[in-house]
Amino acid sequence: MTQQRRTLPTVEDTEALGRELAAELGAGDLVVLDGPLGAGKTALTRGIAAGLGVQGRVSSPTFIIARQHRAGRRAGAAPVPMVHVDAYRLGGDLDALDALDLDTDLHDAVVVVEWGLGVVEHLAERHLRVLLSREPESDVRTAVWEWVG
Repeated sequence: MTQQRRTLPTVEDTEALGRELAAELGAGDLVVLDGPLGAGKTALTRGIAAGLGVQGRVSSPTFIIARQHRAGRRAGAAPVPMVHVDAYRLGGDLDALDALDLDTDLHDAVVVVEWGLGVVEHLAERHLRVLLSREPESDVRTAVWEWVG
């Protein structure tokens, strides 16, 4: 897949992109999100979760680092759970990352990692990398994504 880009004028557009991306995802897939604060990483994750049909409210797992969402109903595809990770507080601490056992989760779930660029790519042979940016003084965001590996 080649690199794709989309302008996202609203939070709803960011969530809609997440739902679209979810259609390509299944158990064993790793999604690596990166971008500055306020770029839309959690909004995109909410959209991915909605597209996967997982259960539970999706919010940033900053203080617990990882949150698991059970599989729910998914239109047109097998149900799959999602693990949502915020790697910001790990600060590149690979021992703390290993303690999360994400490589085990990858066999059975979609794993979405905020602030994961340069930290978690080694966990899978390929991953979906999504880079988000936000225009200054605006809610307009841009997403650039591609499968890597």
